[in-house]
Amino acid sequence: MKYNNIRPNPIITTIKYIVCILLAILSILPFWIMFMNATRSTQEIQQRAISLLPSKYLLNNFKVLGGKSFNPAIGFINSMIVSTGVTVCTVYFSLLTAYALVAYDWRMRQPFFTFIMAVMLIPAQVSGIGFYQFMYKLGWTNSFLPLILPSIAAPAAVFFMRQYLLGALELDIVDSARIDGAGEFHIFNRIVLPISKPAMATQAIFAFVGSWNNLFMPMILLTKQEKYTMPIMVSLLRGDIYKTEYGSVYLGLSLTVLPLFIIYFLLSKNIIEGVALGSIKG
Repeated sequence: MKYNNIRPNPIITTIKYIVCILLAILSILPFWIMFMNATRSTQEIQQRAISLLPSKYLLNNFKVLGGKSFNPAIGFINSMIVSTGVTVCTVYFSLLTAYALVAYDWRMRQPFFTFIMAVMLIPAQVSGIGFYQFMYKLGWTNSFLPLILPSIAAPAAVFFMRQYLLGALELDIVDSARIDGAGEFHIFNRIVLPISKPAMATQAIFAFVGSWNNLFMPMILLTKQEKYTMPIMVSLLRGDIYKTEYGSVYLGLSLTVLPLFIIYFLLSKNIIEGVALGSIKG
């Protein structure tokens, strides 16, 4: 059976490109304005909130930011420690849980998965007071452990990983590895992890961004300045009693956003490969 070559309409193609370009500009514009405001003074921002060109007050804003009672470099390091730990725990243990839900046939598998889905409906603010009291009794306040360890139980990540493994993991490969004498953790680390790289990259971005921008739990648990994360320090800039230095606020926000861009660009290739793989299998 022969198919006629269908050429796309050039007018429709041009319209699609124009729409995509406009959407890209609208997506980039807020970040560009934020970066430009980081180079401007408070007076310039108050007179004209939006500017697409940089100014000359970047070094002055750095001095204002560094002249506060906290150290932004310490906050950056603290946020990196917490976010990296959360990302590793979320990705690894969520995939491990999803693998148990897919590869093993046990009696309580479906009720357990239903329970995980029900946990997704509970907001973090509801359990915040009880969680703080529990951490206080354990002596874990002003510690990064209560910010990292709970990420082992990430219901949304487990759901995503399970759905991915249902389509990507062939159980015959797992059975063949078992017949060859491979242990369960060996199978998981050598077979399941490489297969799941696109899903892991996607969840790594979500986990890192969510942890990096988290303000609620760090604000409750961390009271010492040497433990502050970047969101706490930026919120304190907005709460200056005498005068809010908007230039330094935008600079702090810019420093907070930069690692998110880096993580996304490092992992975006795996995400694109995962989308392409899913479309081919579909």
